[in-house]
Amino acid sequence: MTERELAEEYLEGYPEILAGVCATSRRLTREEREALRSRGERAAEAGIGLRALIRAHLSAAQRVRPGLPQAVADRLLSAVEQAVDAFAEGHERAQHLAVRQEEAARREFIDDLLYGRSGLGRIAERAERFGLLLSHAHAVAVAQGPEPYSDGYTVTRTVETSLAARFGNRRILLTTKDGRLICVAPADETDVLAHFAKQAYAATDGGRVAIGRPHPGAGGVVHSYEEALNALDLAARMNLDGPVLYAADLLVYPVLTRDRQAMADLVRTVLGPLQQARGGAKPLLDTLTAYFDTGCVTAQTARRLSLSVRATTYRLDRIHRLTGSDPGDPVQRYTLQTAVVGARLLDWPDQPL
Repeated sequence: MTERELAEEYLEGYPEILAGVCATSRRLTREEREALRSRGERAAEAGIGLRALIRAHLSAAQRVRPGLPQAVADRLLSAVEQAVDAFAEGHERAQHLAVRQEEAARREFIDDLLYGRSGLGRIAERAERFGLLLSHAHAVAVAQGPEPYSDGYTVTRTVETSLAARFGNRRILLTTKDGRLICVAPADETDVLAHFAKQAYAATDGGRVAIGRPHPGAGGVVHSYEEALNALDLAARMNLDGPVLYAADLLVYPVLTRDRQAMADLVRTVLGPLQQARGGAKPLLDTLTAYFDTGCVTAQTARRLSLSVRATTYRLDRIHRLTGSDPGDPVQRYTLQTAVVGARLLDWPDQPL
């Protein structure tokens, strides 16, 4: 049965309504309008397009017109307008409801997917409906900007449009969560996440993007997502440069902090004496951070700190005297640098150990 033939099934009583309105010059009654709205809703739920339904209404009106007295035939157009308006209102109402239900289902799926709150088998079953095959490995990229973003925001639409134009119907999921943009893509399509990172960085006006490692299955998506979030948090605490962070490049930091108490003991033992300096430990700790970040080049360290080379050398000597460790000595440098990384991870000395 064609769509037009299906549309005809929802016109029961419509010719009689037209004839009654034309004969009395009245408007549609409340009951007639509600009946038409109800039929419009049922037609939308049946998946029949509005264009086919309107054509069916116009065709039915043309069949009614020859049977009307000439005196009232001119009122037919007004009657059709009222009837179609009521029918279309019901059709649109049903479609809006379907869209809201689809959005709610998608949001529920995304929450379950990223937090693993539902059974993994159930998540995998629902995933294909939203474009993912969780039997494959996936990686997750998370973009964070200066302000929170949600579905429908200009930034979100811009990135989504760019991905659709570039990659078409590839199995990609783009969404938002907690004010961040999120892209889930198959592990073997690294170009997708690279393009997402580029577009998100531009759209968020210089935001930062973190990409988790690929992992298999529904649980792998959660794992990759958490790695990306941890990378963003780590970048903020460590003042890491670069707009794109890869969790695979930052694995040393979770290793260092796995035993938090041991790291705190190292920081307290190695760097604790810096608190005896005038002005506290912070200026000397900043000096060590810049020194190690510049490859232990004193002149570059001085430029980064806006100090003279002489002042920088004095600070390094002061660190040596207080800690007993020479930043210029390769063996002692490793202990100092590890302690400096630990201090940044633990937010020392701002936070007590």
